[in-house]
Amino acid sequence: MGNQVLDAKLKEGDGVLFVDRRGRRYLKVLRRNTRILIRGEVAAESLWGIEEGSWVRFSGGETFLVLRPTYADLIPHLPRRAQVIYPKDAGMMLLWGDAFPGATIIEGGIGAGALTLALLRAVGPHGRLISYEIREDFAAATQKNVATFFGPAPNWTLKLRDLFEGFDETGADRLFLDLAEPWRALGPAGNALRAGGVFACLVPTALQLKQTVDALETSASFGEIECFETLMRPWQVKGLSVRPVHRMVAHSGFIIVARRLAHSGPTPLRADADAP
Repeated sequence: MGNQVLDAKLKEGDGVLFVDRRGRRYLKVLRRNTRILIRGEVAAESLWGIEEGSWVRFSGGETFLVLRPTYADLIPHLPRRAQVIYPKDAGMMLLWGDAFPGATIIEGGIGAGALTLALLRAVGPHGRLISYEIREDFAAATQKNVATFFGPAPNWTLKLRDLFEGFDETGADRLFLDLAEPWRALGPAGNALRAGGVFACLVPTALQLKQTVDALETSASFGEIECFETLMRPWQVKGLSVRPVHRMVAHSGFIIVARRLAHSGPTPLRADADAP
């Protein structure tokens, strides 16, 4: 799912999903001199050169469908020590945050690298991504996940730093945050973004949502503030049984988006959103 051009045939180092006949998924990497263990085993090398979408029989007699994972497949199975941004939220953040090919994007708080992978794909080879993370274990996990599931990323810079002390960059096009206290980063974010740039962040609770929006509202650097959540309801379609599944992926976080204002001209009074 990374920046390399893929053909249909699997090769050494590929991340792949093994899907059993009940739809259960197992994420593995085809490394040299390893055996894939899932209720039986198969040598990783024996899968090199076969086409993805093939069925593979393990030593225990069970067959598995083998596919390279899409982004949505990968993230729930991504090796991690922290909660990841779910694909339903990452997709909305990419669109509302307007990540585009060739952009210069700053990311703060990377966890296991779920959003990092999405941003690297969005900026493309001619864009630039700079990620800030204060925890060494999170940084190491993200580096490993990017190397395994994306590949070489020469346009990605990872800085082990406290972003509340400020970003090194100025004139960035977009800035994405996944932090417990994003309101504390508004000063550094305003200094790092160009006029018209987009600020986007994710917070899990309503109290964090309010505190972040309140801080954006009182900041002279930001305007056009939006906040929302994304709900996802899968459906079961099996013969005549067409209905929502019993369990729904409901609230996982609030997305907040704002625009960086230019420091020129008069600042109008903000209208009361509840006024007629």
